[in-house]
Amino acid sequence: MHIPDGFINAPTSIVGGVLAAGLIAVSIKKAGDALDDRQLPLAGLVAAFIFALQMLNFPVAGGTSGHLLGGCLAAVLVGPWVGSLAMSVVFIVQALVFADGGLTALGLNIILMGYTTCFVGYGIFRLLRLVLPRSRTGVTLAAGGAGWCGVVAASIVFVGYYAIGGTGGASTGTVAVAMIGVHMLIGIGEAVITGLTVGAVMATRPDLVYGAQDLRAALVTGDPAGQPS
Repeated sequence: MHIPDGFINAPTSIVGGVLAAGLIAVSIKKAGDALDDRQLPLAGLVAAFIFALQMLNFPVAGGTSGHLLGGCLAAVLVGPWVGSLAMSVVFIVQALVFADGGLTALGLNIILMGYTTCFVGYGIFRLLRLVLPRSRTGVTLAAGGAGWCGVVAASIVFVGYYAIGGTGGASTGTVAVAMIGVHMLIGIGEAVITGLTVGAVMATRPDLVYGAQDLRAALVTGDPAGQPS
């Protein structure tokens, strides 16, 4: 989903860069208020883990492949503001060191794959937690479902970029069908990886999962059902 240089016109890319810079500034402020000695190392580990997983592609259909975006996973583990900042660092390194995504489109990519997946994914996660059991399993299922939604939301934002400033020859409708359709499939892989990762952390260190703060006391004390006492 990384947007290369020239795929979106210069005015749209410039606006995206300005918006991304503003969002990063807010994230730094929010992260500074939220991070403690325990969460700071975890944020770094999350960024490194997502960076590594994004290097791995899995087949989807018709010769298409996909990879983890990771925004929802980061948001569930360390919170949406810290998670989006970690994702921004990942995309900056990818663009500068690996030429993965264009430099002129860096701001657009940060908004697209970082902030969209973090905040939409985390919002869906919170909604799903209202209807799922208040347990490890409920958190795991909510994380997986939200991961899928975050990827689809990012594909919709991509179509919006293209509609505003796309330079390709295809129509917006064609791009929408291709992008959203493929990413509905890619989102399945995202859901599985997100759910398994959150489930693994919940099984070992539930106190580190930002999205399960309300269950922290019950889970740490070893309630077998994962229910608050």
